Parts: sequence; C-alpha cells; structure tokens
Amino acid sequence: MLLTITTTAQPATDLGYLLHKHPDKAQSFEQSFGTAHVFYPEATEDRCTAALLLEVDPQALLRSRTSVSTPDFALAQYVNDRPYASSSLFTVALGRVLRSAMRGDTELRPELARTPIPLELRLPAVPCHPGPERARALFEPLGWTVAAEPVPLDPGLPGWGDSHYLSLTLTGTLRLSEALSHLYVLLPAMEGGHKHYWVDSTEIDKLLRAGGAPVDGALPEDGRDAGWLAGHPERDWITRRYLARRERYVRTALARLTEADDRRAAADDAPEDAAAPARDTAATAPAEPAAEERAPSLADQRAGAVTAVLAAERATSVIDLGCGGGKLLERLVRDRTLERVTGVDVHLGSLEIAHRRLCKGCDPGGGRGHRPLLDAPGTGRDGAASATRPELLLGSVVYRDRRFRGHDAAVLMEVVEHLDPSRLTAMEQVVFGDAAPRVVVVTTPNAEYNRHYEGLAPGAFRHPDHRFEWTRPEFAAWADRAAAEHGYTVRYLPVGPEHPETGAPTQMGVFTR
Repeated sequence: MLLTITTTAQPATDLGYLLHKHPDKAQSFEQSFGTAHVFYPEATEDRCTAALLLEVDPQALLRSRTSVSTPDFALAQYVNDRPYASSSLFTVALGRVLRSAMRGDTELRPELARTPIPLELRLPAVPCHPGPERARALFEPLGWTVAAEPVPLDPGLPGWGDSHYLSLTLTGTLRLSEALSHLYVLLPAMEGGHKHYWVDSTEIDKLLRAGGAPVDGALPEDGRDAGWLAGHPERDWITRRYLARRERYVRTALARLTEADDRRAAADDAPEDAAAPARDTAATAPAEPAAEERAPSLADQRAGAVTAVLAAERATSVIDLGCGGGKLLERLVRDRTLERVTGVDVHLGSLEIAHRRLCKGCDPGGGRGHRPLLDAPGTGRDGAASATRPELLLGSVVYRDRRFRGHDAAVLMEVVEHLDPSRLTAMEQVVFGDAAPRVVVVTTPNAEYNRHYEGLAPGAFRHPDHRFEWTRPEFAAWADRAAAEHGYTVRYLPVGPEHPETGAPTQMGVFTR
C-alpha cells in the first residue's frame, strides 16, 4: 500500500516540518500487522514528495486476531488484497505514523500548518465498489480535483474488464492536516466499512475528530467551525460506511454531526450587526439587505415556536418525547416558569449528547467534567426534579411508561415521522391515553413544501429515517381523529416561511384538553 504526497510550495522541503519527518531520513514504524515506512523519493526547493509505504505481514495480521469465528478465517487470511489496497490497515497506519501532521501540530512553524499549500496525493490501488463517480462525489466537494481511473483486472486480458479498485490522484490547495483527515475518513468509507478490527463506540469520536466536529458534546461558542464532514453532501453515506453500518453508532454520529451543522447554520444565518463595529459600513454594506439570510434556521424557528406555545399555554412541567441531543431541552431549562423538565429518547447515544450539553459539569471532582449518563443523577442536589438539570430517561413513545405521567405538557418535535405507520396507534395510546398531559405539541414536516428543496427528488423524504411525510390535509386528518378519540381539541400553526401554495416547511398541531 502506497501513498505519495507532493507539493510545489516553495521551499517545498517545508513538507518535512508538516509531516514531522526529515527529508534526508528513511524511517520505519512497526505495526501489529506489518511495517510502515516513510521516505522522500524527491526533495528539492521546488518540488518535494513524501511517501508512506505499508508492508502488511499476513501472518502478523492473523496472530493479532482475537477470534477465529469470522467467515474470512483460514486461507482467506493469507490470500487477500490487504497487502496491496489502501484499506483500513492503511488508515490505521496513517493515523499513527502521521498523527501530528493530521492534527496540524507544528510547534516550530505553526503558521505553516495553517497555510493551504498546493498538494498532489496519489494512491495506486483504492478499493471502491461504487466506482469513480462515487470517488469524485466524495472528494470534489472538499476542493479536490479528482482523477479516478479503474484498475483493470489483468492488463494483459482486457476482456476481463475492470476491477473494483481505483488509481486515485487528488490535486488541490489545502492545509495538509485537512488532506490527511480526508483520507483517514473517506478511504474506509470507499472500502465499504470492511475494517480489519472490531468497530465499537470509540469509532464515533474518531470519525468526528477526523471530520473536524466536536467530540465532547460541546459545540464551539460561535458554532461556525463544525468541520468538513458535518456539511458534506454525502455525510450520511460516509458515516454509515465508516461505522460499518452499525446503525446504533450511525444514528449517534449523525445526531452529533447534525448538531454541529445546525449550530454553524444558525451562526451563518445570524445578523451581521454583531460584526458591524469592526467594519466600514458605508463601504461594505450591501445595497439590498437579504432578509432571508438573516433569518434563524428552520430548526431554531421550530424550537422557538414550541417554546412560545408552551408559554402561551402556561405549562408548568414539560416532557420532551424524542429529545435527541437536547436542543429543545436547552431552551426549556432556561425558562424559569417551568418547575420540571424531562427528556426521553430511545437512543442512549443521543441522551449522552443531551447530558453533556445540559449538565454543565456534573462530575463530583468539579470543573466541567461529566459523569457517565447512567451514573449521573437525573435530579437536582436535593433529590427533587430540577428544571436546570432535567431528568433524562431512556424510553420509547410506543410503550407505556409511568414515568411519562404527571407532566403538564408533552412535546413530540419531529418525532412522529420516524415511526412506522403501524406504530402510530400505540404512540397515541401512550401519549394521549396513558400519559395524558393537558397540552401536547406535535411538529412534523409538511410534504407539500418539499418541492422547494433543491436536490430533493419528487416523492423523496427529507431524511433517510423518515417513514412517511404528511401533507397538511393528511396531518389534519390524523390529528383530528386522535384528538376526538382521546378528548382533546387541536389547532394548527405553521412554522417557517409560508408559501401561498404549499404552506410552511413545518406544520404544528397543538392539542389541549
């Protein structure tokens, strides 16, 4: 397996500072599965090339295994493409050998690590079953010019056709740390998630860290640096394959990436007034202010509409059913009129995110450390429910749970569309029948508005996990029936900019009794 990194930024030998590897030395690094070598085929002031060569020892790889229960055991451990194709073995070596370069740590020349330089990356054999077009879809949005050529099965027998390997060349002007992070994440995704090691929850943080997203649950103050992965158009595809299609981990990672992207979008959509004192407004102000660019994101508008309804209904306690990473809970805990706030989600990973977002440092050791969610108290210091530190519950809206009872209001914000239609009746019995709060707020996408989203095919859903998306008449038909069966009345409110024909992007039903 081979990677070459070439730059023509002058002096080109500064590449040695970035890689923390001297151009005059060839170095070897032992791995559990072989040996990684770093050397410089050329190193002049005008052009410098560094090479990372990984020699895989199949016997060492076999000895490092802790289980023989997988179907590729025995002969397949010795006869495979591991020594030749840029697989997960290569990205592990890349992360270990060039760790400082990937992080952008250059104490002697910190300004160099922050400077984009002309780069050319070459990998002669990259597994990619989806083909060259997928490689281009992955790298081009990141600023690369991509040359991806299929490798023939046998050059001497052209009738056999092409293999599923690509000869990949990437050319662009980027920071070296960014370039290495792109390879670290995208090469395993192109391979299909067939990693040589067991994929566990620690892979989530590895993915987010390499993708530039926060890994501790706390987003940057300005929300702008969400990382390259959060805004990538193929984010879901990359995440699913990097995490070997482990759906529990995929959902957690996507939730955290969505948090980062939403915060960045909110920052990008914020008014420009905050930066006005540092500008010459007469020279830089646009002739026609763009009102739409200054509007909050749809996610913020949705959360704001929900909190406004709860305030209008004078709710004193709220349970957020399907709270996810806690974005709505973060608003609710700031409302001093609420005596009790509870969050419920079916995914433990999402609750961990909400916990880190909301606990404000719950470790007994002090500071801003965190206890694990299952070890942390879900109540205040005095043992009573605390609105400033809400109770977080692992549960489902389709199963009765006595912990859901006793709340003045319940919220299902963008939840119902994630349920199979056959489970809606069970959800109604749990929320309206058993928990029976005085107020229930439900928001869901308006399918009629989908035609305004560029790139969304007709009939497609906004999110791959949506089981359905209702038009306004379909939502009203469901809500009217559910309200009548359980003794509620319901009114409807739009959320987001309204179109005269299709309405608002989000529709809200407010159930009261």
